[in-house]
Amino acid sequence: MSSDEDVIVSENAPVAVGAYPHARRVGDFVFLSGVGPRQPITNDIPGGAIKDKDGNPLDYDIRAQTEACILNIEAILKSSGAKLEDIVDVTSFLVDMDRDFEGYNEVYGRFFTNIQATRTTLAITALPTPIAVEMKVIANLG
Repeated sequence: MSSDEDVIVSENAPVAVGAYPHARRVGDFVFLSGVGPRQPITNDIPGGAIKDKDGNPLDYDIRAQTEACILNIEAILKSSGAKLEDIVDVTSFLVDMDRDFEGYNEVYGRFFTNIQATRTTLAITALPTPIAVEMKVIANLG
């Protein structure tokens, strides 16, 4: 059974939107859930939000959002003593697969060139904040 002592908090990554931790260590594994591109201090979205406060679509930069998302993951992993190279599984969520898959893959490929993690990419209708991408990862420290 996990405890609050297993929860990983990073001052260099955004605070989770819900009442759950972004990361938890269990044995040799680090589980990161719901990590998006929001900035840690300001909560700003690099590349811009996907919609305005009235729900109208906005033009945004999926490459900037993807890079920020991966940098947030890297910051959380670092707080647990892990690094990107320790990632063994990635689940990616895109709110506009047709528009964003190519740009997402371009940035993902830059960061994951030497990382042989399994990956699943899902198209979804929305995320809790006006972002285009969110990732869930599992890292193995063993």
